[in-house]
Amino acid sequence: MTNPEVAILMLCLFIVLVLLGFPIAFTLLAMGVGFGYYAYYQGGIETFGDLFNNNIFYLLNQNTYSVMENDTLVAIPLFLFMGYVVERANIVDRLFFSLQMAARNMPGSMAIAALITCAVFSTASGIVGAVVTLMGLLAFPAMANANYNKEFAAGVICAGGTLGILIPPSIMLIVYAAIAELSPLRLYAAAVFPGLMLAGLYIVYVIIRVLINPAIAPKPSSEDVPPRAKIYLDLLVSFVPLTVLIMLVLGSILGGLATPAEAAAMGALGGLVLAAIYRSLTWQKVKESVFLTAKATAMVCWLFVGSWTFASVFSYLGGHDVIEGWVLGMDLEPWQFLIMVQLIIFVLGWPLEWSEILIIFVPIFLPMLDNFGVNPYFFAMLVALNLQTSFLTPPMAMSAYYLKGVLRNQIELMQIFRGIMPYLGIVILCMVLMYQFPGIALWLPDYLFGTYVP
Repeated sequence: MTNPEVAILMLCLFIVLVLLGFPIAFTLLAMGVGFGYYAYYQGGIETFGDLFNNNIFYLLNQNTYSVMENDTLVAIPLFLFMGYVVERANIVDRLFFSLQMAARNMPGSMAIAALITCAVFSTASGIVGAVVTLMGLLAFPAMANANYNKEFAAGVICAGGTLGILIPPSIMLIVYAAIAELSPLRLYAAAVFPGLMLAGLYIVYVIIRVLINPAIAPKPSSEDVPPRAKIYLDLLVSFVPLTVLIMLVLGSILGGLATPAEAAAMGALGGLVLAAIYRSLTWQKVKESVFLTAKATAMVCWLFVGSWTFASVFSYLGGHDVIEGWVLGMDLEPWQFLIMVQLIIFVLGWPLEWSEILIIFVPIFLPMLDNFGVNPYFFAMLVALNLQTSFLTPPMAMSAYYLKGVLRNQIELMQIFRGIMPYLGIVILCMVLMYQFPGIALWLPDYLFGTYVP
């Protein structure tokens, strides 16, 4: 075999192993070291010590050190900690029920409240699994008791929960910034309007769907509605503090007053303060938040070490050159290139999660953006929107599995799948709108930081 053939074999074998259920980070690491040993083999092994005289081990060591000293990635554990603390401060349940009562006269009031709560909580945490799980425990039983259609309720929670990877402070955008070597500040600014647009389209869909078929989301009875003064007081107590914290964090980033890591530290402290104000700050909850933060951060760090090692070996063997030559040889127009890449990412979302797609496959196309004159921040937002589908596309729709995991026998998996399908169409519509009007993604970063110059 020639080296490019070995690279393609390496990529195909990785996909097969992931589909078989092997851990992603350590599969990347093992394959990177294994194929890297072949790629950097120098021969002349005469003693046992010579077995380790291979540049792949030096590359692995350097990649590990580079991840640990990457300033951009420092924000990840701090934002995670902020999200886990807020999750345990009993703020989200108050927010949901307050919004539900405030929107009681709108069609599908509980569904709208669930979507807004998901958007706000996603902004505070950026953790899809946490949002879907918590809202599944909180909102789904409430909607079921109100005789909401189960498929409709499940679709709302799964779609709303995925907003966490798009709306800042998204962990995914921090990872993307590190991979593509882009400014996380510009990425955050570019994601604000697409995220709000997607959440808004979800709400519009809910309203239209309920207007067409009111039976799927009955209005609350007058006996279930508390006095108006209590509704507004609960909304003020639950919505305002969390919103102020979020605005301070994002405002300090977008205003250039703080780096993402500094803003994340402020958010983590603010989360602790909110938990203390709501009398939910206990030593047990702090320990749980620290443990979950360390666990998630370790996963992200090992994903980076493994992916950078894998990508380095793949490129050294000539894999990137083969794919780049194939794409450039097709003589595509820029719009054709964008459609082809997004179709590939969409199809990859069926069996894979966003982390595998982002870390392994997106870097293959990044070097080609200059050839087609594509703004990297515009491309990043198309990818970010598209990655929503990786949580919503069967058979590996992880948001569906998160929800099924907490609801167990209350709903069938196929019912959840049917409930999330309309939201796939909304994501695609959102991508089309952003392609037709690039200013949705590019106006705010250009306004705040000046026009992007490659």
